[in-house]
Amino acid sequence: MKIKTIPFILAAAMLTASCGKQTNNEPTTETEKSSAVSIEVQDNVMSSEEDNAPADENSAAADATEEKSADENKTGKTVVHLACAGDNLIHDNIYVEAQQEDGSYDFSKCYAPCKKLIEGTDIAILNQETLVNDAFEPSTFPMFSTPTEVGDAVVDFGFNVISMSNNHVLDKFSDGLISSLDYWDSKGVVHYGAYRDETDSENIRTMEVNGVTFAFLGYMEHTNGIFLGDGDPGKVVYLSDEETVRRQIEKADKMADVVVVSCHYGTEVLNDLNDMQLELTPKLVEWGADLIIGTQAHALSTCTYLDKPDGGQAFCYYGLGNFFSTMFDGDNPDGQYGRSIIGIFGKLDVVKDYDNGGEISFENVKAIPVISHYEGANWDSMWYNCAVYPYGDYTDDMLSRHMMYQQAGVNRNVLQNYINYIPEEFLAYE
Repeated sequence: MKIKTIPFILAAAMLTASCGKQTNNEPTTETEKSSAVSIEVQDNVMSSEEDNAPADENSAAADATEEKSADENKTGKTVVHLACAGDNLIHDNIYVEAQQEDGSYDFSKCYAPCKKLIEGTDIAILNQETLVNDAFEPSTFPMFSTPTEVGDAVVDFGFNVISMSNNHVLDKFSDGLISSLDYWDSKGVVHYGAYRDETDSENIRTMEVNGVTFAFLGYMEHTNGIFLGDGDPGKVVYLSDEETVRRQIEKADKMADVVVVSCHYGTEVLNDLNDMQLELTPKLVEWGADLIIGTQAHALSTCTYLDKPDGGQAFCYYGLGNFFSTMFDGDNPDGQYGRSIIGIFGKLDVVKDYDNGGEISFENVKAIPVISHYEGANWDSMWYNCAVYPYGDYTDDMLSRHMMYQQAGVNRNVLQNYINYIPEEFLAYE
C-alpha cells in the first residue's frame, strides 16, 4: 500500500423529512493540534471488489504486520484525545446574521463559547450537515447550501475531521457535492462519507496520531429521495448496502488501530432508539467498528460500551443531536418542543497499551451537553444572537431569552428530560 502524507492543518423529493425552518412562513416541520500529526490517505484504491480486493487486503495485512512488529519494541501506553460533535446545520438565521457589510461572512462568534471544549484534543470530528461550497448561493431548509466561511470557522475552532455522511449531502445534487469536496480538500482536513466516484469511496481515510492509526468511514440512511444519476460525479454509500459497509469496515480494521464509523441514522426529533439502530449497530461492531458516531435525529440519544468479538469494547454515541442550528422541531410525534437545541459534545481518550499487545481502550468517556441559542420577536422573524454554548455555562437569564422558552415554554425541566437520556456515568459539564 502506497501512502501519501499530507501536512496536517489542524439532490428534490422527501424534502419534508429533514432539518429546517422556513423564515417568513409558519414554522415548517423539521423531522428530520496539540501534537504533531499526519493525515495518511491510500493512493492505491480498489476499482472493484472483484478486481482488486484480494491484493488490497493483502497489502493492508502486510502493513498491519509491519506496524505490529514495530509496536513490539515499544512499552507503556500512548493516549489520543478525541472529540466529536453532532450536526452543524446552518439555517438562514445564522448566515444572515453572520453577513458583514462587505458581503463576506464571519461565523466565529457562533462557536466561540464552546472553544474550551475542544482545547487539548488531537482529533476533533464534526458532522457537517450542510454543503459548504462556493458554487451555489446560501440557502436554507429544505435544500441547504452554506458559505465557505462556515468551514473556515469550524476549522479555526479546532475541528480537523469532517463527516459528510448525512441526508443533505445531495441537496445541490452532484455539482454541490463536488464543490463541497473541493472546498474541504483545500482546507487540508480529513473528510469522509461522500466521495468523488466509486474508486474514491474505496479510498479509506486514515490518520495517525501519537502512534495510533485511525480509519474513518461514513454512511447515511437516505438522502431525502435525491439520488445521483448515471454518469454523475459523486458517490455515497447507504447503510442499506450492508455488503459494502461490512467489506469496508473489515478492510479498515486491517489498516487501523481504531475504526471510526459515522452513521446517519435514527428517528428524527426523537431521543429513543429505533429498531434499525438496535439491529445494525451490533453488526458494525462485529465487523470491526470501534467508535460509532450517530447523527440524524437532531435529538440526543444514549451512549454505551459494546462488547467486541475479540474481547475488547467498542463505544457508541447513538445520537449526538445538533451541535449548532436554529432548527424548529415542534411538529413531531409527541408534540414536544426543544429536542433540537440540546446536543452532545463527545470526548474520550483513546489508549493504546503496548505492554498488552497494543490493545486499544476508551477511557474518560464524556457526553457533554451543549445548547444552540437564538433569540427573536416571533417564529416568523429573523432570529439573532445565534451561538452554541456548553450547557453548564448556560444561565437562566440566557434561557429566558431563548425563542424556545419564549414561544414554546421550553424550560429547565424540559431540557433536563432530554439530558436524562445520557447515562450518568458519561454525563459531564465543562
